[in-house]
Amino acid sequence: MTIKELTALPKVELHCHLDGSLSRGFIEKRLGRKVSQSELSVSEDCRSLNEYLEKFDLPGKCIMDETGLKEAGYDVLKSMKQENVCYAEIRFAPLLSETPDMNCNKVIEALLAGLEKGKRDFGVEYGVITCAMRHHSEEENARMLRTAREYLGHGVCAADLAGAESLYPMSEFMELFKKTKALGMSFTLHAGECGNVQNILDSVEAGAGRIGHGIAMRGHADVQKELQKKGIGIEMCPISNLQTKAVGSTKDYPMREFLNARLKVTVNTDNRTVSNTTLTKELEFIQKTYGITDEEIHLMMRNAVDVAFADDAVKERMLKYV
Repeated sequence: MTIKELTALPKVELHCHLDGSLSRGFIEKRLGRKVSQSELSVSEDCRSLNEYLEKFDLPGKCIMDETGLKEAGYDVLKSMKQENVCYAEIRFAPLLSETPDMNCNKVIEALLAGLEKGKRDFGVEYGVITCAMRHHSEEENARMLRTAREYLGHGVCAADLAGAESLYPMSEFMELFKKTKALGMSFTLHAGECGNVQNILDSVEAGAGRIGHGIAMRGHADVQKELQKKGIGIEMCPISNLQTKAVGSTKDYPMREFLNARLKVTVNTDNRTVSNTTLTKELEFIQKTYGITDEEIHLMMRNAVDVAFADDAVKERMLKYV
């Protein structure tokens, strides 16, 4: 497909972080000053995940009140509309926006209000994934997830675990996601981004419906076969993973390997602004780099609908597009 065709293609995005995907115009408006591209996005010679994570400081400051969260939700759907994303799951960590004046309920409600306005104005359907953070206590995370459960089916669609995977392995969070499962919440888990395949196995055991990144499965045919049999979605974020040095080079990235293993591969941006990317750009990249065919692009969009945490009515509407 040409760039024009890729842009026009109806798309589904499942792995997109709110704070890493806010537009330059939104951030400048909130901060009241001009912001350079280098403040927002990593350069091509980004050296590590730590360097990558430094770019979240500015957008994080923009979503510390209700107005910021509302406008952020609206802003991210506006960006997605420009490249014909028809359904998106937006993930964020409510506890990172809590203040003495804004509890977890108000944080979630503010974001949902902005997303709902964006849905009305741009026609992009959405679900919110609430992220527990690895560096927070189990008590804090459990409190957030109980609060998020109140909005399940009313904007919130699932939970997630994000943060420094290498410092906090999945084995430390089995009890938390046992509780999440008991709440009746579906969840995806960031696992295998930092080279440890055991985190993926533990995530599957915990009951994850999807795996965020999952690249540590590279070369592990047995693990791939298990996830393929279970129909677990794989949220691949090629450009981000190369920038953070989750893989050493393009040849080490297992896009083709996972597709050949018939895994439920989806392609995503991770962080649109920090990675200076779009879903169109990701698709163009994997076409050129891995020889991804038009049919495989359509397959990944159908995979995304299949493993989305959306209700059946939304999925039926999306399948008409993809």
